[in-house]
Amino acid sequence: MPLRFGFTVTKKTGNAPERNRIRRRLREAVRRAGAELHGIGGDFVLIGRREALTVPFETLVSALKEAIRRLAQGGGQPPRPNRAS
Repeated sequence: MPLRFGFTVTKKTGNAPERNRIRRRLREAVRRAGAELHGIGGDFVLIGRREALTVPFETLVSALKEAIRRLAQGGGQPPRPNRAS
Protein backbone atom coordinates (compact mmCIF):
# COMPACT_ATOMS: atom_id res chain seq x y z
CA MET A 1 0.00 0.00 0.00
CA PRO A 2 1.45 3.41 -0.93
CA LEU A 3 1.78 6.31 1.45
CA ARG A 4 -1.12 8.68 0.75
CA PHE A 5 -2.15 11.93 2.38
CA GLY A 6 -5.33 13.96 2.59
CA PHE A 7 -5.52 17.53 3.86
CA THR A 8 -8.32 19.35 5.61
CA VAL A 9 -8.45 22.91 6.89
CA THR A 10 -11.73 24.15 8.35
CA LYS A 11 -13.22 27.59 7.84
CA LYS A 12 -12.70 28.30 11.54
CA THR A 13 -8.97 28.38 10.79
CA GLY A 14 -9.16 31.58 8.76
CA ASN A 15 -10.14 33.06 5.45
CA ALA A 16 -9.55 31.30 2.11
CA PRO A 17 -6.02 32.64 1.46
CA GLU A 18 -4.88 31.60 4.95
CA ARG A 19 -6.40 28.13 4.57
CA ASN A 20 -4.72 27.74 1.19
CA ARG A 21 -1.34 28.80 2.61
CA ILE A 22 -1.70 26.22 5.40
CA ARG A 23 -2.61 23.54 2.86
CA ARG A 24 0.34 24.46 0.62
CA ARG A 25 2.79 24.36 3.56
CA LEU A 26 1.51 20.93 4.62
CA ARG A 27 1.69 19.63 1.04
CA GLU A 28 5.29 20.81 0.67
CA ALA A 29 6.23 19.32 4.06
CA VAL A 30 4.85 15.96 2.92
CA ARG A 31 6.76 16.23 -0.36
CA ARG A 32 10.06 16.95 1.44
CA ALA A 33 9.51 14.24 4.05
CA GLY A 34 8.39 11.65 1.50
CA ALA A 35 11.83 10.43 0.45
CA GLU A 36 12.76 9.60 4.04
CA LEU A 37 9.49 7.74 4.66
CA HIS A 38 10.17 5.14 1.96
CA GLY A 39 8.67 1.76 2.85
CA ILE A 40 5.89 3.15 5.04
CA GLY A 41 2.41 2.73 3.63
CA GLY A 42 -1.03 3.87 4.60
CA ASP A 43 -3.56 6.64 4.38
CA PHE A 44 -3.12 9.71 6.55
CA VAL A 45 -5.25 12.83 6.96
CA LEU A 46 -3.51 16.00 8.09
CA ILE A 47 -5.69 18.54 9.84
CA GLY A 48 -4.35 22.01 9.23
CA ARG A 49 -4.18 24.36 12.18
CA ARG A 50 -3.37 28.07 12.25
CA GLU A 51 -0.03 27.29 13.94
CA ALA A 52 1.15 25.75 10.64
CA LEU A 53 1.61 29.30 9.35
CA THR A 54 4.02 30.38 12.11
CA VAL A 55 6.02 27.23 12.87
CA PRO A 56 9.44 27.22 11.17
CA PHE A 57 9.19 25.05 8.06
CA GLU A 58 12.01 22.65 9.02
CA THR A 59 10.27 22.07 12.37
CA LEU A 60 7.06 21.27 10.51
CA VAL A 61 8.84 18.74 8.27
CA SER A 62 10.66 17.02 11.14
CA ALA A 63 7.49 16.82 13.26
CA LEU A 64 5.63 15.29 10.33
CA LYS A 65 8.34 12.66 9.77
CA GLU A 66 8.40 11.75 13.45
CA ALA A 67 4.60 11.50 13.68
CA ILE A 68 4.33 9.27 10.58
CA ARG A 69 7.09 6.97 11.82
CA ARG A 70 5.41 6.64 15.22
CA LEU A 71 2.02 5.89 13.67
CA ALA A 72 3.54 3.36 11.26
CA GLN A 73 5.13 1.53 14.22
CA GLY A 74 1.76 1.27 15.94
CA GLY A 75 2.53 4.00 18.45
CA GLY A 76 -1.01 5.31 18.32
CA GLN A 77 -1.97 8.92 17.93
CA PRO A 78 0.96 11.33 18.31
CA PRO A 79 0.69 13.91 21.09
CA ARG A 80 -0.69 17.27 20.03
CA PRO A 81 1.65 20.20 20.53
CA ASN A 82 0.90 22.63 23.33
CA ARG A 83 -1.10 25.58 22.12
CA ALA A 84 -0.09 29.05 23.21
CA SER A 85 -3.07 30.98 24.54
